[in-house]
Parts: sequence; structure tokens; C-alpha cells
Amino acid sequence: MAISSRSRAVRAAAAQRGQASVELVAVLPLVLLVVLVTWQVALAGQTLWLCAHAARAAARAVAVGRDAKSAARSALPSALEKGLRVTQAGGGAVRVEVPMPLLLRQWRSPVRVAASAGLPSGGR
Repeated sequence: MAISSRSRAVRAAAAQRGQASVELVAVLPLVLLVVLVTWQVALAGQTLWLCAHAARAAARAVAVGRDAKSAARSALPSALEKGLRVTQAGGGAVRVEVPMPLLLRQWRSPVRVAASAGLPSGGR
């Protein structure tokens, strides 16, 4: 009797290992999806930060009489320069827009990120 109960225990342990493998295979795509979404959110945050930096650089350029678009372009990495839009509003305010990059560069994002900046007018 001890042998049959022992063989049942061995079979039960083997079945548990097989179930753990099935659970891992089932959960792995979800883990991968969470990692990719997190990476995309971080990329969106960095793009927004870089866009705001480019808007501030363009506003400083306008304040000293230089070209806003070239200042914004110089403040951005080359990957974000394509699709750059710079518009000037009254009072030295500048709006910079760039397309949101995606993890796969072959795909085009319909979303654009924009930031505005301006320097206060007044005496020095």
C-alpha cells in the first residue's frame, strides 16, 4: 500500500508541475502587454517633456529676434524633428507640436503632443 500511495503522490506532483507551466504560458502575454504599455507611457512622457523644452527654446529665440522653428528643431532629438510644427501667437508665445512616437517606428501615431511657452513682456 505504501508503494501505491507513493506513486499517486509522484503523479500528483508531476501534474502540478504541468499546471504551473500552463499557467505561465497563459499569463506571459499579459505580462508582456503590461510591459509594452508601460514603455509606451514612459515614451509619451518623455516626448511631452521634450516638446515643452523645445517650446521654451523657441520662446527664448523669439524674445531675442531669432527664428523660433530652428530653435525648437535644435532642442529636439532628430527622431522628433519630422512632423514638427511651430506656431507663434501674439505676445511672443510659441506653440510647438510633434507627433507621438510609437514603440514600433514603422507605425504612425495619429496623436500629436503640443506645448506652449512664452516669456513675460516688460522691461529688463
